[in-house]
Amino acid sequence: MKTLILCTFRTLPLLAGAALLAGCMVGPDYHRPDAPKDDRYTAQPIPATIGQSGDAQHLVAGMDVPAQWWTLFRSPQLDALIRQSLKANPGLDAAQAALRQAQEAQAAGKGALFPQVTADYNVNRQRVASTLASPAASNAYYYTLHTAQLEVSWAPDLFGGNRRQLEALRAQTDVQRFQLEAARLSLTSNVVVAAIQQAGLRAQVEATQKIIAMQQETLDSFQRQLKLGQLAPSDVTAQTATLAQTQATLPPLQKQLNQQNDAIAALLGQSAADASVTSFNLTDLHLPDTLPLSLPAQLVAQRPDVRAAEAQLHAASAQVGIAVANRLPKLTLSANAGSSPMNIDDLFKDGSAFWNLAADVSEPVFNAGTLKHQQRAAEAALDEAKAQYRGAVVAAMQNVADTLYALKADADALQAAQVAEQAARHSLDINRRQFDLGDVNRLAVLQAEQTWQQAEVALVQARVARYSDTAALFQALGGGWWQDQHDEEAGAK
Repeated sequence: MKTLILCTFRTLPLLAGAALLAGCMVGPDYHRPDAPKDDRYTAQPIPATIGQSGDAQHLVAGMDVPAQWWTLFRSPQLDALIRQSLKANPGLDAAQAALRQAQEAQAAGKGALFPQVTADYNVNRQRVASTLASPAASNAYYYTLHTAQLEVSWAPDLFGGNRRQLEALRAQTDVQRFQLEAARLSLTSNVVVAAIQQAGLRAQVEATQKIIAMQQETLDSFQRQLKLGQLAPSDVTAQTATLAQTQATLPPLQKQLNQQNDAIAALLGQSAADASVTSFNLTDLHLPDTLPLSLPAQLVAQRPDVRAAEAQLHAASAQVGIAVANRLPKLTLSANAGSSPMNIDDLFKDGSAFWNLAADVSEPVFNAGTLKHQQRAAEAALDEAKAQYRGAVVAAMQNVADTLYALKADADALQAAQVAEQAARHSLDINRRQFDLGDVNRLAVLQAEQTWQQAEVALVQARVARYSDTAALFQALGGGWWQDQHDEEAGAK
């Protein structure tokens, strides 16, 4: 044991010297890309206020995006549905598992920076041939050898290859973290839009059912007038055809509504057969009147897909350093100490101890250009990651611009749809009164009914588009995931 301790102390200066050498890191040092300099997203300025009167929405530049942005629709049912989906969606569970996997891989990668220590014990029963000299001091031909030893090895990170590898693992963990945030944002956005679409389809079904009931009532009236000889058979036939056409529009709407319910069930991680899907109405949802509008420089820090692309860029940069370090010399230090007596009771006693120290330096001499081309491949992958990051930034800014244009168009379309529906309803009331007075024929009433039906459905669709694109804006701006992190950090303090 004294020998082992002395050996350890003699090794310390060598290890310290190697540690001093381990300060160099080859390869490019990563720097975050510059943020966009733009001060707006669209070629034509979007007005700060979109819509009029009660449907107006105000865009506030630089306003932060709330973490739970869906609460701005002021629907407790919607809030409950999102909480349920966040707990049970399998896609989100998979993203969380992928993050844990990356975190564990990163933790495992730290081991390359430290010495590796292995303890070993083995027992060996042996017979030596009589034609050979016995290796045992007792010259016995039969003996049992007990060996207990401690092995220490360390490859100092002279040129930073291991540290670059750990840097790449940290970047991959960031990739998975941002992909998890992207999955959560996509899930919440899909739930909100699915609820809006369901409410819109339900409103269209109800409007169509009202129109069918109204047209059926008209047909019944025509049939009574036909029996009294007050109406021609052609009028009854025309009304029957109109009713049938309207009835034909109902099954597709009901099919879409059922499919939308199935889609919501899937977002909740449930089968359609077992799910109990909440029924939403457009009147239960409130259009947010204040909308955030982050600057482009903020957007690249908020969008989880852009942050994931940046983390991929960071990982690719570290991979270049790894490839460069693989072409440089490697130093390995090792030590081995232990005891090997013939009786287990003599372990670690004087005379049974052994030790050795070793140092190995290796340098690639010839590998047919393998390491050189691996470095070039890593550099090409870095160029690819840079281009993908630029593409992610451009796509993010386009996404926001498209959504802003959509919101402006939605507001204009909704205003026009409201005017059209009111005018169509008023026209239908006038035509009905004139028909009762005999001033117009049935064809005018039928045309007015058809116009009002189309206007009613168009109004519902315009409302759905306005609500859906409002949710799309929150998604395009990143969804406020960073606010949750701030809340968690504040709670931890």
